[in-house]
Amino acid sequence: MMASIAASVAVRLAGADDIKLVGSIERSSFSDPWGDTEFESALESPATIFLVAQDSKTAAVCGYAIALIVLDESEILNIAVDSQTRRSGIGGVLLDSALQRLRDRGAAAVYLEVRESNESARRLYVSRGFKELSRRKNYYRKPTEDALVLALAMQ
Repeated sequence: MMASIAASVAVRLAGADDIKLVGSIERSSFSDPWGDTEFESALESPATIFLVAQDSKTAAVCGYAIALIVLDESEILNIAVDSQTRRSGIGGVLLDSALQRLRDRGAAAVYLEVRESNESARRLYVSRGFKELSRRKNYYRKPTEDALVLALAMQ
């Protein structure tokens, strides 16, 4: 059942109409969430790739990914999936789509931070070839926690 959810998802560029739904997913996913202003800025920036996963059957937005590219370096800023469809492969679909778009725009390296305790996200990133580069002490708030900095050299 869960694998069929990821198969029925289409990834597209986000639009202004997606901000409220993305914000709702963000607030249910993170203890220190972005606000609508940050999402609006991501939409407006030519250096940002802002994607949403949309269920092909219901048209519901069930996740999003935001990446930033400057010259040949890039960063995954945020990925989240709606709580009802987590662990169905949608995060992987979003990550793969973001990585392909970054590759298409000339990214040679991709970086990201992840909470040390977020084992499911860490497994996803490692499955795509990310390697731990360093640690940022007390990077996250609510609760305070270290961030692991991961990097991927693009092929």
